[in-house]
Amino acid sequence: MLYTLSVRDERSTAKRFSLLSAFLDERLRRLMAAAESVTLGYGGVSRVSRATGVSRRAITQGVKELRHPPAAAKRARGPRVRRPGGGRKGILETDPTLAADLERLVEPVTRGDPESPLRWTCKSVRRLAAELKRQGHAASHQTVAARLQALGYSLQANRKTLEGSQHPDRNAQFGYLNQKVQQYLASGQPVISVDTKKKELVGDFKNGGREWRPQREPEQVRVHDFEIRALGKVAPYGIYDLAQNSGWVNVGVDHDTATFAVESIRRWWYSMGRAVYPQAQRLLITADSGGSNGARLRLWKWELQRLADETKLQLSVSHFPPGTSKWNKIEHRLFSFISQNWRGKPLVSHEVIINLIAATTTSAGLRVRSQLDTNRYPAGVRVSEKQMAEINLHRDNFHGEWNYTVLPRD
Repeated sequence: MLYTLSVRDERSTAKRFSLLSAFLDERLRRLMAAAESVTLGYGGVSRVSRATGVSRRAITQGVKELRHPPAAAKRARGPRVRRPGGGRKGILETDPTLAADLERLVEPVTRGDPESPLRWTCKSVRRLAAELKRQGHAASHQTVAARLQALGYSLQANRKTLEGSQHPDRNAQFGYLNQKVQQYLASGQPVISVDTKKKELVGDFKNGGREWRPQREPEQVRVHDFEIRALGKVAPYGIYDLAQNSGWVNVGVDHDTATFAVESIRRWWYSMGRAVYPQAQRLLITADSGGSNGARLRLWKWELQRLADETKLQLSVSHFPPGTSKWNKIEHRLFSFISQNWRGKPLVSHEVIINLIAATTTSAGLRVRSQLDTNRYPAGVRVSEKQMAEINLHRDNFHGEWNYTVLPRD
């Protein structure tokens, strides 16, 4: 009985080896023969050797490997078939100039090289791979992507950081402006930050951002952003009250001129400011150095004089240094939240724009009011030397071109 069982085991082992022989390398043959011998027990090495043709010495060595596998085999997902260094070579070993040629293609200095083959194209991984192939390299776009990451490259967007040449007294102006703001706030006098928001097309045009809608039902808008003559554009001029955390936006439909800017301040004062500051004698206006409230605009100062005469307020103005408009409080305390509130919503009418601005709120308590200004503000209005002489303008000792006060003329 024992002899019959032994012969049957040998035949089964021989059949298994015959079926798998085309898929086994030397090491796997040895290990599989060893596993069979361990399974058969006493005398298994001899029986497996007769059935498979594997030597007893190889089977014995395989049994030792099964009982005491090497540490490298334990750490790996499976035992190595080849010794270290075997197998297909990496592309950098077979093509040592690939990395240098790839980095030369994406080098920033190629932007100024008119002979660069990618000077005027988007440097996608597929275009880089195509150019490398043209130079004689066998590199796919997946290889290019992997090598760029290995070289420390990643997809980068533009970042607004360059402000041009800086005025030597830039920081000093910031300090002077901040000191004036603190003085006004401490004495209970109003301080406002003013600026014109980006002009917006009125109509069913695409507006950046996304909003929640039923799935696969996006709002339909025009393909091209061509102005609709009947609706035109709007120029939202904002006034932000630093002490009250409140805003006023005058939505103009005509040119963004200094007259329009001062008219917006006038409307804020009569609609919101006067009620909050009934005892106010002075008003501090912080503004950019350019645009409709620019420091060098004669019309801006002339219109401020008219407003001072009308309200009997001393209108002090402090401009931010050139190229620093992003530090204006109104940008990140009012305009940014308005943009968030109407993102993804086409500005189809003036009414929609007014309502979206007025509905802007924040967890910090921001409240905003808005009004449509249908007045006409022609461009190119000149202020004569005689009118300039009539302005009751007092310049500060520190940079009087940036810091000045317009007093009522009576």
